[in-house]
This record gives sequence, structure tokens and C-alpha cells, in this order.
Amino acid sequence: MADPYDLIVLGSGPGGYVAAIRASQLGLKVAIVERELLGGICLNWGCIPTKALLRSAEIYHYMQHAKDYGLIAQGISADIDAVVKRSRGVAKQLNQGVTHLMKKNKIAVHMGAGTLTAANAIAVTDKDGKTTELTARNIILATGARARDLPFAPADGARIWTYRHAMVPPAMPTKLLVIGSGAIGIEFASFYNDMGAEVTVIEMLDRIVPVEDADVSAFLEKALKKQGMTIMTGAGVEKLSATDTGVKASIKGRDGKVIDGEFSHCIVAIGIVPNTENIGLEALGVAMDRGFLKTDAMCRTNVAGLWAIGDITAPPWLAHKASHEGVIAAEAIAGGHPHPIDPRNIPGCTYCHPQIASVGLTEAKAREAGHEVRVGTFPFIGNGKAIALGEAEGFVKTVFDAATGELLGAHMIGAEVTELIQGYTVGKTAELVEADFMHTVFPHPTLSEMMHESVLAAYGQALHI
Repeated sequence: MADPYDLIVLGSGPGGYVAAIRASQLGLKVAIVERELLGGICLNWGCIPTKALLRSAEIYHYMQHAKDYGLIAQGISADIDAVVKRSRGVAKQLNQGVTHLMKKNKIAVHMGAGTLTAANAIAVTDKDGKTTELTARNIILATGARARDLPFAPADGARIWTYRHAMVPPAMPTKLLVIGSGAIGIEFASFYNDMGAEVTVIEMLDRIVPVEDADVSAFLEKALKKQGMTIMTGAGVEKLSATDTGVKASIKGRDGKVIDGEFSHCIVAIGIVPNTENIGLEALGVAMDRGFLKTDAMCRTNVAGLWAIGDITAPPWLAHKASHEGVIAAEAIAGGHPHPIDPRNIPGCTYCHPQIASVGLTEAKAREAGHEVRVGTFPFIGNGKAIALGEAEGFVKTVFDAATGELLGAHMIGAEVTELIQGYTVGKTAELVEADFMHTVFPHPTLSEMMHESVLAAYGQALHI
């Protein structure tokens, strides 16, 4: 048996590898256990390679509209194999980057499947079947999650896909059915629509991207329909079956009527399942809720010395939340006193076309919570930079507490809003009020000026509309 570590991290995704690095920086002896690829799903099969795909689709979209910019582009076509190859190259580069970070920070890497044999011990079985027992004073579980299958039609990788299949498609879809309109579903719908597929999106709830502000959902639905997508809300898939040539689906609409449709492929994006099975949790009596681990504000489980972060814990299930939890757990293990994470200050981003970004409460949730609110909205069409970019569709919306001036939430849709949202996130974390935003000088000409104008609009002071 190897000498004991101060910390073993099970899983090397954006939560796990960041936790390992921070713990090493704090002087702890650290090991990380990974069964597949360093960087986990995010770097290899999630956030990063999907953004590479979406960037290719965005460039293709702009090339098709070159005339709008006074340019001439002829004979434009897309090569899905080349697009996927570029995406995989980006993922490989980042995987190598994490490998370098592990070496730089003197973190021992054990490749293999890890199973808890005690609260302070993990058995690691490598690809050759050899098992090594590791022990540590503390263990952080960061095993992540996987796509949820439809119980009556599990993904086969040929015609019925999860996000993972959709990133390395065996063929370019001609007529695509996307089940679920959360971030993953909408991003792939946007990608394949831009690449030339005929796309239909099915959402069980009454609006797409249902966690977003209702105004954002309505704007996005209108934009996607304008791009040629079919959007069906309040609808569900009753039957789904793959054939040699495509997919047959029976879809129950909002009116209760069932219609049959045929598609070339289907992407199922109906949520995630935590990777908490078969890693030894049950024997240790770790407290769980529907498969997700229960933790306190410092990411401790109910078992001493056992911690959990990321997608195996409570939502939101986002890479940046996992990374921040990794830092919190590492600092607490090292004897520090980190600030607990506030879910209301975690931004969410969806990289469809147009982009969506938000932080904090929606207007409806703010009112439900008993706040009297002041709401400001500013449209992209009122911003000089947006017009110059040829991206004049979208808006920025801010929600303030009328009595205190506290920023309760911010919601955006339009070009590059995923880069803008952090301004409001910093403001919320720093507990700024409306006057702080109003007195901040925003550079001109930038899209960020709309953030300023939205705040001003909430108080009847908008200058450019």
C-alpha cells in the first residue's frame, strides 16, 4: 500500500482537477484518480468541444451572410467531419494542458476506476485489471454525471444520440429531433440548424429554456423560429424507435393530440444522472437524495473525511460551480475558512444563436419571493456597437429590489452576452446596489454599455431609448 495522502480526488473534471491544484498550492500531498481522460467530461466531451463546434457553425452562418457586411463569399459549404476534427483537436489540447498542470503541481495521477473501500481509502483498478489501494486523510468525490436516457428508447449512438454522440456524429443529420430545451438541447439544436439540418425541438414545459426569465424564453423561441426551427412546447414524446434509415416518433402536443413524425436522427437532452453508483457509497452510509450526495456549505458529506463537489451534488450542475466548490473544499481541508457558495451568484450561459446569459432571480421568482421590484430593459437595437456588428437583436434586463437597490437578477439574450454577464455577477457578489452601477463608467463603443443602460432604465433614466 502506498504512503497515505492528505487528499485523494476521485474524478478529474473541472471540479476535481481544480480541487487537486488548490490543495497542492496549500501544501497538501495530493493524488487524483481518473478512469478515462484528465479534464473529465467538460474538457473532453462537454463545455469546450461543444463551443468549438458552435464557433464553426457561427463562422459558417456569417459566411452565408457575407453580403450583409459588404463582402463576397461564393461556393460556401460545410464539412461536418472537418468541423468535428477541429473540435476534437481543441479537446485534446486542453486534456494535455490538464496533464501539464498535474505535473506542475506535483499531483500524483492514478488512471483507473476508483472505488471507496473505506472513508479514507480508494481501490484503483487500471485497464489491465491491476488494483492499487490508496489511502488519505480526506477524499473529495468529483465523479460527475452522464446524460439521462429515455427509459423506452435508450441512446444507440447510431440514430438516437446523447450529447456525446452528437459531438462526433456518424453522419450529418438531415432532419433532427431534439428532446429537451435546456442548455444542451438548445445548443445542439442551434449548431445543427446552422449547419443545415431541419430541426424540431420538443419541450415538455410551457416554454423553452424554462429556467431562464420568461422574456428571454419568448425572445429565443421567436428567434429560433425565424431561423427555421420548429418549436413545440407543452409537448412530449410518447414513443421513439430507431430504424435502419432514421427515427420514428409519436409526439403528444399541447392540445393532447398525438402526431407521428419521421426524422433522420434524435438527440435526447432531458437531464443528467449522477455517477454515484458502484463507487462504494452505500456501504459507508453516505446521505443521498435521488442519487445526489447531500453536502454542507463547505462540501462535506455526512461521513467524516469524505467531501463531494460538482454534478453529484445539488444543482446548478455547471462546470464553474464545480470548480468553485473544489476550491472551497480544498481550502476547508487545509484548515482555512472559505466563503460558502451562494447559488444566486452563479451565472448560467447558453451558447446558442443568439446567446443567453443570466444570474440571480428571474423577475417572476423575485416577485414570488416577496420583493417589490424595479425592472429595466435595454434593447440591442439601441446600442451602436451591436448595430456595427450586425447583431442588433436581443436585450439586457435587470431586476432590482425597489426598497434597497439590491441587484436581484440580470438576464440577457444576444451576441456575446456570455462574456457580459460576469459584470453583473461581480456586482452581485460584491453586493453592489443600483447607484454603484449607475456611477460606473462603461467604455464606448461596447456592448457592455447596454448593461449600464438597463440599470438606468430600471430607474427611468435610460439615455439611448
